[in-house]
Amino acid sequence: MMQVSHKMIKKSPVKHLALSAITIAVMGLMQQASAQEPLRVEVTGSSIKRLASEASLPITSVSGEDFEKRGMTTLADLMMALPQSNSLAPSNAGSGTNINLRGLGVNRTLVLLNGRRLANEAIADGYANLDVIPMSAIARVEILNDGASSIYGSDAIGGVVNFITKREYRGASITGQILDPQRDGGGDEKRLSMTIGAGDLQKDGWNVYATLDGLRRSRLAASDRAELTSTELLTSIGRAPSLASGGFASPANFTIPSNKSFAAANPYYASGCLAPYSIQGGKNTCVINNAEYNTAIYGREQLTFFAKATKKISDDHLFSVDYSRGEASIYGTKIPTTSLAANGVTALLPATSKWYPGGTGGVPAVTGVTGAPLLVTWSVADAGIYETRDVQTNQRLNFTDEGVIGGWDYKAGLVIGISDRVGYLNSGALDGPKLLAGITSGALNPFGLQDATGKAYLDSISLNGQKLRVSQSTYTGLELTLNKPIMQLSAGSMGLALGADFHRDTTEDVKTDVGLAATYAASTPSRGQGARNVAALFAELDIPVTKQLNVNLAVRDDHFSDFGNTINPKASFRYQPNSTIMFRGSANTGFRAPTLFDRYGYRLPGATTTTASAWDDPLQCPSATPAIANTGKPLPGLVAATVCNVKLPKQTGSNAELVPETSVGGTLGVVLEPMKNLTMSFDYWRVNMDDMLANLPEQAYFLNPTRYADFFVRDATGKLLYIKNTTMNLGGQKAAGVDVATNYTFPKSDLGTFKLQLNGTYLTQFDNQLEKGGEFVSNIGRFGLASNGTTSSLPIITFRWKHNLALSWAKGDWTAQLTQNYNTGYHDQNLVAAQYYRDIEAYTMYNFTMSYKGFKNFSIVVGVNNLFDVNPPVTNHSGYNGYLSSAASPLGRAFNTRVTYTF
Repeated sequence: MMQVSHKMIKKSPVKHLALSAITIAVMGLMQQASAQEPLRVEVTGSSIKRLASEASLPITSVSGEDFEKRGMTTLADLMMALPQSNSLAPSNAGSGTNINLRGLGVNRTLVLLNGRRLANEAIADGYANLDVIPMSAIARVEILNDGASSIYGSDAIGGVVNFITKREYRGASITGQILDPQRDGGGDEKRLSMTIGAGDLQKDGWNVYATLDGLRRSRLAASDRAELTSTELLTSIGRAPSLASGGFASPANFTIPSNKSFAAANPYYASGCLAPYSIQGGKNTCVINNAEYNTAIYGREQLTFFAKATKKISDDHLFSVDYSRGEASIYGTKIPTTSLAANGVTALLPATSKWYPGGTGGVPAVTGVTGAPLLVTWSVADAGIYETRDVQTNQRLNFTDEGVIGGWDYKAGLVIGISDRVGYLNSGALDGPKLLAGITSGALNPFGLQDATGKAYLDSISLNGQKLRVSQSTYTGLELTLNKPIMQLSAGSMGLALGADFHRDTTEDVKTDVGLAATYAASTPSRGQGARNVAALFAELDIPVTKQLNVNLAVRDDHFSDFGNTINPKASFRYQPNSTIMFRGSANTGFRAPTLFDRYGYRLPGATTTTASAWDDPLQCPSATPAIANTGKPLPGLVAATVCNVKLPKQTGSNAELVPETSVGGTLGVVLEPMKNLTMSFDYWRVNMDDMLANLPEQAYFLNPTRYADFFVRDATGKLLYIKNTTMNLGGQKAAGVDVATNYTFPKSDLGTFKLQLNGTYLTQFDNQLEKGGEFVSNIGRFGLASNGTTSSLPIITFRWKHNLALSWAKGDWTAQLTQNYNTGYHDQNLVAAQYYRDIEAYTMYNFTMSYKGFKNFSIVVGVNNLFDVNPPVTNHSGYNGYLSSAASPLGRAFNTRVTYTF
């Protein structure tokens, strides 16, 4: 049991509630253990025993040791497992690991490192990429499951995640970790970290330590888990690959622009197309073999460094400086480069080419082809998979000075952060206009693999290694907090905390000229730049009203250089009438300004990208079944391959007309200890938002094209120029639920110590309103109309219930833990024919680990992730192929081994 002295409480009653605090607690109680096992704190003079560590604000804390017990190798593992989180794993978008508390959006979750901000991910500039945080330096992670705009700033509507590094370290250690999948293929992870430190803060008055951590994960191809995307499985859920027709493939499909009545065809359809690059599709065409190219888990590399030096100037004065540098690379993939139109030129094959059907190149003749130029839709198999490399580098220098002056505890800090992101064309990238020229000249064969001349030509037009996008965001902040007891009340000291914060954010985002040539990039050179200054004053008052009731009041006044002032208060209480029950609650308002990218990012008049999924153009390929691709028919004179079941042009970018969003939220909970060694907590939470800043998910446009007709921008002929999908002020959002936590320690026995821990979240409401005055639509247990903002235009899933259940055991040098991750089922997206509508069953996955520390200087952890080798649930979601990567991993059973040697 941790003992807290009366002197500690008197000295700093609200210190850990202030902005500069490393942890959040009430009455100066420091959270130093996992919320999976609530602290057993005994405070002199308090009627509270064992429950004393429970604060007025619900906090979840996960220690570094918990990472080992749960078999986690990355911070992404933690974020995906948290019941309060609807996070995304690193994806093709390259944005890295982010956390989305409550499903409210990544931009509404504030990420801190030791209580202070990092520079945000450089493109969107609205959230932190967790992959750049040094995992080996982490002592614990604390998640505040409540809005904290009054304490931390305007972007903490959904909650706060605080990564807390080790205070000091002495000695040296090296850790190696391997995650090895049982099934063949990629997806393996290798991690190596080294830590060294010297000096004892208490004895020597100083400490210096540094840690280096490297991780590499190989790509898991869809073909490595072929059963998840097999033709039979996709057919059974209404997404048979053979339904597609006329798209890009190798050999190429073709149409005759001068003969509108000629349907798309392929000269090799009758012979089965070209394995393994394509398979037979519908209507005499070939389709790309997605199983050959799709990625189940994207490859990535991480290298992080953290160093900290601390000097104890006196008993009341401590100075420290720390530096962190994280670099993360994500490798995104697509099918091989395609012959998209470029600079107004289309991929026309003239009759003079030897590769013309029936010509000297040996391509089979096709009935009806009599010498007219052919429009070919070709995916260049020779170039191999198209791969990008997205490199994010985040650096932060942090100075902290804390002590006592004039009876006030003070803490001052300076943070300088720089976040860089560079997008590279890594492999398979070709110059689009030159590719089309090669088709026209006859140098390239769109109907098969290349001869020596064709291979040389492809090599000459390669764009591999070139930069596609260069972005940078910075954060510079100054901060000061003061706190002291100001009045002695009958129940204890009233504490006051005062603070000031000034910071400057900048962003610069440049799309290079390469985007004009790179086929998939299809981006126009652009430059977005913006900056913002924020000055804030805040105050907190901690009032022990009675021995049983404590009230905390906080208020923050922020002044934005571009949006003016906003004042956000917060009130919380903690009431414990006896030693077995405690009530707590809070209420707050929030204000979130548009991110610098949303407001000042690139603005271009036309299309900047294409839709994430293939759709039918509602006007030029009308269908009686909205939002179900490949069910429409092209208007007379139009080619199906250009308007039906294709990725349509889309405009993204900033919006100068955005206004801030506002919120009102709160919590009300109870913590119980009905018997010795059993603690239970139930916290109801609610957040209501107005003027929600978000992108419309793609399916919204196609489910109701009439309502959103103005967002389909067309020319005078009706041709679709682009779909407007910039960030907008939508309507509102209402989210509410109950967090449940239970912890029970079994009586000690000769068998050892057993503990049972449950953390879960039950959603009672998650409603979205897409426009002001519109209806609110529930998103619980379905693919609703809420998107993940800047990270994805695809809808997120919000489960009715999600939990972690852990049974742990310890005896001597041995420990073991069995962890269950569970979420309820949900309605599938069902943008398929009605006979394929379906529901998805609940998903349960187990991890098991065992550790031994009986060897001198060694500790060993072995485990099995996904113990029963459960596949992810099958889904007909249009954005994926057979499963949903944000809900479950396709890796399967994997063996986890971790060895640490301490010098």
